[in-house]
Amino acid sequence: MKTFLKWAAGIVCKLLVAPIYLSYRLTCTIMNNDRVFSSYSHFFSLLPGFVGNQIRLAFYKLSLASCGHDVVFSFSALFSQSDIEIGSGVYIGPQCNIGTCTIGVDTLIGSAVHILSGKGQHNFDDLTRPIKNQGGVFSKISIGKDCWIGNGALVMANVGNKAIVAAGSVVIEDVPDFAIVAGNPAKVIKMRN
Repeated sequence: MKTFLKWAAGIVCKLLVAPIYLSYRLTCTIMNNDRVFSSYSHFFSLLPGFVGNQIRLAFYKLSLASCGHDVVFSFSALFSQSDIEIGSGVYIGPQCNIGTCTIGVDTLIGSAVHILSGKGQHNFDDLTRPIKNQGGVFSKISIGKDCWIGNGALVMANVGNKAIVAAGSVVIEDVPDFAIVAGNPAKVIKMRN
């Protein structure tokens, strides 16, 4: 019965989201896709509870590069780019800020985690120009399957499969598979295998 109710809620939410998704696609034809996507992400992030999650799931299944089933998009989780791939069974906690990335199946992302689009988003070498005008490079971050990213972590590099990033850690170098990392900058403190 629970599976049926979840399925039915998903269908209803897809029907509710369809007109909003069409307005999103139309707006993307005349404006910058990522800015439009980010605006819609802000809107959907404010819907509370189970219904809010189901509506977000319906929208992100249509608008992200890929999105698996049984994904939880918690209240006020924001996405800045649509080039995001999320595997099935992923949990994204409240108040996260997610840039361009791939998140593997069954990964847990704690509250207030920031996944940046790499560590080269802003150039700052030219002292004669404002940093905001110097450009930068966005990199797609990969977070492996069955990982746990603790509350308040900042991730700017890849995280391997079955790795754990401790709460409050700052990841600036790639994390190997099965590693437990902590600190600023994050260092391997233990291996899970």
